[in-house]
Amino acid sequence: MRKIGVLTSGGDAPGMNAAIRAVTRYAIYKGLEVYGIERGYTGLINSEIKQMDRRAVSDIIQRGGTILKTSRSPEFREVGYQKIAAENLEAYDIEGLVVIGGDGSFRGAKDLTDNCGIVTVGIPGTIDNDLAYTDYTLGFDTAVNTALSAINNLRDTMTSHERVCIVEVMGRKCGDIALYAGLGGGAEVIIVPEVHNDIAQIAKSIAVNKRKGKTSDIIVLAEGVCRAVELKQQLKDQGITSSIKTTELGYIQRGGAPTMQDRMLAAQFGVRAVDVLLEGKGSRVVGIKDNKIVDVDTTEALKMERVFNTELYNCASILGM
Repeated sequence: MRKIGVLTSGGDAPGMNAAIRAVTRYAIYKGLEVYGIERGYTGLINSEIKQMDRRAVSDIIQRGGTILKTSRSPEFREVGYQKIAAENLEAYDIEGLVVIGGDGSFRGAKDLTDNCGIVTVGIPGTIDNDLAYTDYTLGFDTAVNTALSAINNLRDTMTSHERVCIVEVMGRKCGDIALYAGLGGGAEVIIVPEVHNDIAQIAKSIAVNKRKGKTSDIIVLAEGVCRAVELKQQLKDQGITSSIKTTELGYIQRGGAPTMQDRMLAAQFGVRAVDVLLEGKGSRVVGIKDNKIVDVDTTEALKMERVFNTELYNCASILGM
């Protein structure tokens, strides 16, 4: 193998730039040529391909987002577009492709391998931390710390005005951001998709806290359960008379400088991804399991079901009382 490509796909996540840097510099160190594909699979279809050198990835390790840009490409599900993408790679003699993204991006990489014979390796880049085969994904730690900082600030003003605050964080099917940020921020209530939520019981606990003299309540809500304004109305319907404010953190969770942990993961994931390509393995994804960098067959990785950390959730519930 002499030439490889790298792209970012789907939602951006802090640490993607650090991963691009690691892939590029380590591959060059190993004697390979590296080509960056802009705008994900859409750019691959349109042949938006450029050669990368060491200077191309200078001064990006600390930057959020992705210098290669990203996009969602529903048309890539069609074999015809996959073949166009493969032809564009072949035009540059690119023999292996590193895909940085989430499960949808990995499915695209698998299709390239299965339908077009392109050797692919995936790096998990998604703030949701929703890939079962790896303990952590790129961007998760940064997103949690962004949410935690907001919770800390909101606690100050909620306490001053003796209010309840619902903080809505990202996480459609996975409540890890809510769980980790809620535990770290001392939230009274954490609401996630993985656990049944009794609104009447939540309202009761808020009322009990008020009678005990508690001056604020923070509720961290994963967006996949409901919207913050909907939860506010449900609590009002249960008789909560306290002032309730809502804050939707939204896309702020995707931006910002990656934390040390995300930069470390990016470096290790990038190096392993290049090594996997050099070993001639195809359709693999890299990750971290039990503090060790691993690579797993893409099909097997996508089949794995996440196991929610109930023990951590129970811990947060007890400490938030």
